[in-house]
Amino acid sequence: MNLEIPEGLGDLLRDFTVAVLKERPPDLYDFAVEYFTTARDNRRPKEVPMYIIVEDDDEAGEPDPIMFKPRSSTSRYARRQSVSAERYNPEEDDDEDERVVYPKTDGQRERLTEAVCSILLFRSLEPEQIQEVLDAMFEKQVHPGETVIQQGDDGDNFYVIDTGVYDVLVNVKGDEKKVYQFDNKGSFGELALMYNMPRSATVRATTKGTLWAMDRNSFRKIVLKSAFKKRKKFEALLESVNILQCLDPYERMTLADALVTQTYEDGQAIIRQGDTADGMYFVEDGKIRFTITSSDGREQEIAKQSTTTYFGEIALINNKPRTANVYAVGKVKVAFLERDCFERLLGPCVEIMKRNSQLYTMYADDQ
Repeated sequence: MNLEIPEGLGDLLRDFTVAVLKERPPDLYDFAVEYFTTARDNRRPKEVPMYIIVEDDDEAGEPDPIMFKPRSSTSRYARRQSVSAERYNPEEDDDEDERVVYPKTDGQRERLTEAVCSILLFRSLEPEQIQEVLDAMFEKQVHPGETVIQQGDDGDNFYVIDTGVYDVLVNVKGDEKKVYQFDNKGSFGELALMYNMPRSATVRATTKGTLWAMDRNSFRKIVLKSAFKKRKKFEALLESVNILQCLDPYERMTLADALVTQTYEDGQAIIRQGDTADGMYFVEDGKIRFTITSSDGREQEIAKQSTTTYFGEIALINNKPRTANVYAVGKVKVAFLERDCFERLLGPCVEIMKRNSQLYTMYADDQ
């Protein structure tokens, strides 16, 4: 009897075996049920939720994205999740289209720069892309009671608040319910542009105010295309790092999205021995040197390295202060991964990192 092995069976069983060996579950059958149920659910198309992003200051002073989900019967508020829908394809974008530029006074540009730089959405943009954002935004005056966006409408513009107070309203069974209020800061309207979704809420001015608006086409060209280029660049960087070969393509893509570029000048300290670890680094471009400071204050160079190097993981793995200094040699670009992202995204690689870190630890103990 000829038996044909179904396509994908080998990969499926291999991945399950790796998961079992890594997790060492006490009950293999329960683990198998949970594993394959999760794998099946991850293959199903996701329902597109209706969200509006608002940014509020948390205790540390950083913007905290919150989303209102009007259709949820179990939870009123939810953290940002991945949204699946028909998307703009940056690979099909025409770079030869003329850039949109709206003239601004020095005062307007200064106010807009301050507002834009505090928005989470723009934090991964390069300085020249930030300038494109500023050029593409135009001023819009609003009056009390004016509806800026209407729930259910197609998205036309993305808005950044300069001045004014704005209520966020969601229609629930025919009644408008206020779910949030912007008070002279914040931004809204990006999801409809990013995911071809109707407006998920109404935003209405309660006072006289000023908004900065960017049209759909400019928003996609600048923000989405830059995000696409950033992901491709970081994916290529991560593929060259040996310890990350255990990540699958989706895990590597998710890791790429979490990285943020930082630039350092010659001689500038990237990390200092004894500091609390806030993340790890991958060298994009340039060279770095490592030093260790002894108990009598003498600093000794121990290594020099260039691209495809990662560092800063030891303190995260051991939950201890930094064990060495790292300096830029010439101008250096690094991709930074925050501590919480490290713990969440690099689980499969931690054991390899632990083995590698023992070499550094042994060297440091000898100094």
